[in-house]
Amino acid sequence: MSISAKILLVEDSPSLARTYRAQLEKAGHVVLAADSLAQARTAFERSQPDCVLLDLQLPDGNGLDLLQEWQQSPDALVSVVVITANGSMTTAIDAMRAGASDFIVKPFDAERLQTTVVNAVEKHRLVRTVHAFRKSAGSAGIGTMIGSSLAMQAVYKTIEAAAPGAASVFITGESGTGKELAARALHEQSERSAKPFVALNCGALPKDLLESELFGHIKGAFTGATADRAGAAATADGGTLFLDEICEMDLDLQSKLLRFIQLGEYRRVGEDKARTADIRFVCATNRSPAFEVKAGRFREDLFYRLHVIPLALPPLRERGKDIGLLAESFLGKIAAQEGAGERRFDEAALNALNGYAWPGNVRELENLIRRLVVLTHEENISTDMVLEAIGQLPNVGDDSMWALAPTGDALRQHVAQESESMSAIQPLWVTERDAIESAVSQCEGNIQRAARMLEISPSTIYRKRDSWLARSKVAS
Repeated sequence: MSISAKILLVEDSPSLARTYRAQLEKAGHVVLAADSLAQARTAFERSQPDCVLLDLQLPDGNGLDLLQEWQQSPDALVSVVVITANGSMTTAIDAMRAGASDFIVKPFDAERLQTTVVNAVEKHRLVRTVHAFRKSAGSAGIGTMIGSSLAMQAVYKTIEAAAPGAASVFITGESGTGKELAARALHEQSERSAKPFVALNCGALPKDLLESELFGHIKGAFTGATADRAGAAATADGGTLFLDEICEMDLDLQSKLLRFIQLGEYRRVGEDKARTADIRFVCATNRSPAFEVKAGRFREDLFYRLHVIPLALPPLRERGKDIGLLAESFLGKIAAQEGAGERRFDEAALNALNGYAWPGNVRELENLIRRLVVLTHEENISTDMVLEAIGQLPNVGDDSMWALAPTGDALRQHVAQESESMSAIQPLWVTERDAIESAVSQCEGNIQRAARMLEISPSTIYRKRDSWLARSKVAS
């Protein structure tokens, strides 16, 4: 057993403490000792051990009281092995009920002690891993973004990692995926959150007006400029400037934006005076920026200035059960806005929503929910209501890059077939495990070769195997 850990030994007998400590240190563990409840509390807070060996009879109280204190703390993820001087089952049961992972009865030999400690440490590390996974992967949203799918967890992690810095963020994704919501979440999580967030849609303004909207203008700069006007750059000073649909910007204006990013200086239209602004840039597009650069419509130097931290938003069709989460959130919000009273979906209706391709993504889903609220008056929203509303959606031609899912009777059949086949769907990790283990088997156990065939690193296979082992231990 070659596991090494940090052990807190709570034992008031000096001779026994020396014996246990010597046995544990010989096995490679780091041992901290305490001979009272008070010392144990202090040592525990300072060291956060992997395992505690806790004698119950201590000079200043009962060890069970300390065990209960630790178990009530949500962050005290520690395995406690209770040491008792007698074989009383009552004592052992009380300890296990209080949260002990195991107990050991005096006297015991070094092998028994080591085996018990190793088991407790392995349990502690497994629990800590599961806790960390749940904590990191359990987020159901950030800012006003909603979703708990793995695809959205990756988005949240990028936002949380990027928000504290000043680096530019380049958001890509289809129309309606929530690019502005992601930009706002970045701003709200950043140190600039108390300053303005300014959004400018580069595709919604004529190119002649976009420069004025971005940098501002002075009186008389052009026909209709009857007064000086501050632009988005001045308004966003100290905060975040979000340039939506950046690939729609004219090439001449792109060069001026590049200078602004490089030097922090800009000029209002019609003015020679240089002005400065401290801005964090976030931009977005529903196009492929690399393709736009190759086609000569987007400056390569500007692209690399802005494309420091990429953030790709997944389409709604790839977000699984997020569709239901979003639909129920929209339903509650829109019903309140429309004064429609309480509304709810039945389970089959949610399945119908999941069976649609959502080419317009989250924006399309929100519009459909609003249509359902306004045009129906029943408290329960049924499958037929959903299918009818989907059937009223505008039809996209066959040459569209996103084909719609079937509607009407075809969609009803699709929903029924999907419901019947749900039981055959395997979790993604199971499919991944089967593929990797099959490759390893075909390579006769050669991990290096299997990794090359799968185009992954050998460490990935080892890490995956460890995670599968952890899952099996949790299940058992």
